[in-house]
This record gives sequence, structure tokens and C-alpha cells, in this order.
Amino acid sequence: MSDGMNKFLGDSPLRVLVKLLVVSILVGFVMTVFDWYPADIYYGIRNFLLDLWRTGFAALGRVGDYLLLGAVVVIPLFIILRLFSYRR
Repeated sequence: MSDGMNKFLGDSPLRVLVKLLVVSILVGFVMTVFDWYPADIYYGIRNFLLDLWRTGFAALGRVGDYLLLGAVVVIPLFIILRLFSYRR
């Protein structure tokens, strides 16, 4: 069972516990410095989703524009790089 637990956790349970404690302290410190609270994060995500729903997903409408703008640069570069690597 110990091998299965170590494999699941990625390390021994005691070492994982220590790592989790250290990371929890660091995250708690950063959240305190920025005056963040778990409820604020929850309400921020909730409000974002509600605003997204209310706007009829208009906020995601620019994704197509970004795709086309990026494709104008990326696809010719890809073709040029493939042509240069084809000659080798």
C-alpha cells in the first residue's frame, strides 16, 4: 500500500504534507499582501461568468479577429520555415 500511496502522491506522504504546508503559507502570505480573500476570488469568477452571459458572449467575439490576425503572420512563417527545412 505504501508504494501505491507514494505513486499517487508523487512522494512520501510526510514530504507531500510538508510541501503543501510551505506552499499554503506562501499563498496565504501573497493573498494577505494583495488583500485577496477566497470569497473575492469566487465572486470575481461568478461576476465574470454572469457578465459574459449578459453580454451574449460579445466579449469572445474578438477571438476570430485575433485568429485571423495571427494566421496572417504565422502561416506564411510556417510555410517559409518548412521550405527551408525541406532543402536539408
